[in-house]
Amino acid sequence: MKILDRYILTTFVSTLGTVFIILYFIFILQGVWLFIADLAGKDLDIWVILQFLLFYSPKMIPLVLPLSVLLSSIMTFGSFAENYEFAAMKSSGISLQRAMRVLSIFIASLALLSFWFANDVIPKSEYQFINLRREILQTKPAMAIAAGQFNDLGKINIKIDKKTGKKGEYLENVTMHIKSNVGYENKTVIKSLNGELATLEDSNILQLHLLDGNYYEEVESKTYQQAQKEPFIKTKFEKYTINIDLNSFQDNSEDSEKITNTNSMLNVRELNYTIDSLQTTLVKEKLSNTENLAMRTQGAFDYGKRMDSKRTFVAVAPKDLLTEFEPKTQLRIIQSAIDNTSNMSFNAESNDTAIKDRQKYINSHWLALHEKFVIAFSCFLMFYIGAPLGAIIRKGGLGLPIVFAILIFITYHFINTFGKKVAQEDGMTPLLGAWLASMVLTPLAILLTYKATNDSGMFNMDNVLLPIQNAFKKIFKKNKHTNHV
Repeated sequence: MKILDRYILTTFVSTLGTVFIILYFIFILQGVWLFIADLAGKDLDIWVILQFLLFYSPKMIPLVLPLSVLLSSIMTFGSFAENYEFAAMKSSGISLQRAMRVLSIFIASLALLSFWFANDVIPKSEYQFINLRREILQTKPAMAIAAGQFNDLGKINIKIDKKTGKKGEYLENVTMHIKSNVGYENKTVIKSLNGELATLEDSNILQLHLLDGNYYEEVESKTYQQAQKEPFIKTKFEKYTINIDLNSFQDNSEDSEKITNTNSMLNVRELNYTIDSLQTTLVKEKLSNTENLAMRTQGAFDYGKRMDSKRTFVAVAPKDLLTEFEPKTQLRIIQSAIDNTSNMSFNAESNDTAIKDRQKYINSHWLALHEKFVIAFSCFLMFYIGAPLGAIIRKGGLGLPIVFAILIFITYHFINTFGKKVAQEDGMTPLLGAWLASMVLTPLAILLTYKATNDSGMFNMDNVLLPIQNAFKKIFKKNKHTNHV
């Protein structure tokens, strides 16, 4: 390796390491802020808390790494340009592409490392995190529920206003939604003034005792007209006990290495297998719904033929078939047609809702699959945006580079989040949703690289910064003169 390549690489890697550590620490604090209130004051060992944070922190890599690469690139190449090191390189016949060559190889290695991390480390750490949390929940049941927000506990979604008691086991103003087995809908709602958490020794069961409340359950309607009235059952209780299985926080299989209960805990191979199984099941369910609808339609037609067994049906029906029946029979046929149509419409809507929910679940697996490749590509993208941008703005340090890095990263993160949310709701394909931010910013990377290579800056930074600096100087002189008087 030549001296120049070693110098560029050493400068970039040292900057990247420093920026990564700072940002990683900031993102971890921001990410676990919700859990700090639950971890503090629970008589937990310091080792358990460190394990908790250690297993949670790897999921921050997809956010921290691209931002670190972007900021480090702007700072490194901005410093080179500001200190006229690029001018010295160009006078020696070394172009920007030549200066970026060794870093391109390093970024390629970093991209492969990030893909391995997203595919192997993050799923395993997610499994360990949930497993550790389950173990903490057995000894500290209040950890399962955070006050002021909805908490998912398997098929139960619970919200409380306040926790009291030495271990936070006493709950106030409890609201619960219990999901149904089909369609993931909330058919049951429970509200109570007070509650108490308790765990059984040597058991995975978390007991929730609800006091002085009401139990609401939606009644499944057989017809569309009944469904429009939204019927439900209300039951008042003084004490109601719910058993929550803590195994919902971990994989129930005997092989602890095989993680299958959530898409964030699956690698590429497992995601491909799961997606194939889910899509096969979805196709079968669609065919089953279509066959059921066809059978209902045929059944209604057969019933209409039986309404007047004395009539002889011909191959070609008359223009006004209803007039061929007696008046009483006509009313029965019309009412039968209305009931059958309402039932088929209600069943079709219910089936359509269930299909949409399953499709969203499949989309979440597709997004998790593409995300493992997106994080690797984002390293290249941010480097080829940051390096030429630093050479153009010719500013190093932590001032202007941070401003540009934050603006670019916020744009990238916003588009990425928007794309994934729309894809999750089946508004676009998961492929497009996962790669939307990269597709939008790739032309910017190409443009900046072209401009920096040809030494034709997009704009003169002095024209932007000098008026601001002069304005501050005038304000400073005016205040100094006023204070002197």
